[in-house]
Amino acid sequence: MKETSVVTLARHVVEEERKHPEATGAFSDIIHDIALAAKVISRKVNMAGLVDILGRTGETNLHGDSVQKLDVFADEVIFKAMDHTGHLCCMASEEHPEVIPIPERFPRGKYVLLYDPLDGSTNIDVNVSIGTIFSIHRKVSDGDHGCLDDCLQVGSRQLAAGYVVYGSSTMLVYTSGAGVYGFTLDPSIGEFLLSHPNIRIPEEASRTYSINESNHPRWRPAQKRYMDHLKAQGDLSSRYIGSLVADFHRTLLKGGIFMYPADSKSPKGKLRLLYEASPLAFICREAGGAATDGRRNILDLKPTELHQKVPLYIGSKDLVDKAGDFLSGDSEI
Repeated sequence: MKETSVVTLARHVVEEERKHPEATGAFSDIIHDIALAAKVISRKVNMAGLVDILGRTGETNLHGDSVQKLDVFADEVIFKAMDHTGHLCCMASEEHPEVIPIPERFPRGKYVLLYDPLDGSTNIDVNVSIGTIFSIHRKVSDGDHGCLDDCLQVGSRQLAAGYVVYGSSTMLVYTSGAGVYGFTLDPSIGEFLLSHPNIRIPEEASRTYSINESNHPRWRPAQKRYMDHLKAQGDLSSRYIGSLVADFHRTLLKGGIFMYPADSKSPKGKLRLLYEASPLAFICREAGGAATDGRRNILDLKPTELHQKVPLYIGSKDLVDKAGDFLSGDSEI
């Protein structure tokens, strides 16, 4: 009889942590609490058509985007799951203009959590996959409380990064710098189970390019030339969902490239470096891929503000490198 091994997220994280004798268990606890928040958000997303959680709040966030009710819910769930643990010195969220302090009544720790609580939430009313993105850094400032310097660290210093995609199933993908692992939520037992061990971006497969081609009139000439090059190859399909987590998830598993270039409307790009580009770039690198802003490695960019925006080219290394060849002369990136 073939032996079957069921590996939960909790077991996997603990086993990985045992490889580091200096580990205190704090990292395991942080991942466990993120997974708990993901389960709560997943349940609410799956009930979105049955409860009063769809639609806009009537407010706009600091980026000028309409705030969805689910954005507010997801942001609060993650904060409440993490604020009291004693492992974090502060947090930062795409939905908040400033660093989020740990409430004074709770102890503080040596780690920083940055997160996009619900990427792609405007798609929820048409049942398109959406997701949560997170990044973990070690505290670098002195003193008990975390500060802006703890959040403004280069992506190469991330201790871990991951995302949760809420689709036909709920899946959590993460890396701590030693491979990329995917876990699918089994709702019958309420556990994330290892379903995708040691994920690698395929070098040769049914690869796709993913980009919002409706922005074509606003693209710079170098971007248009690269798109013409991709279309001329004849072995790439076009796929674009419009939800970053979902588009990246497909790219990670199937191969290809996702692009959100700078254009005349968004000359600095549109995606947030700390909450979106940097954590996904860390995952992509550990899976054998690459991520740039068109010229520079995303993981080498030193953030100067919490909500800094960047162009993003991410996916199979050969396609990202080729994008750099076309865009290297674009002085505006």
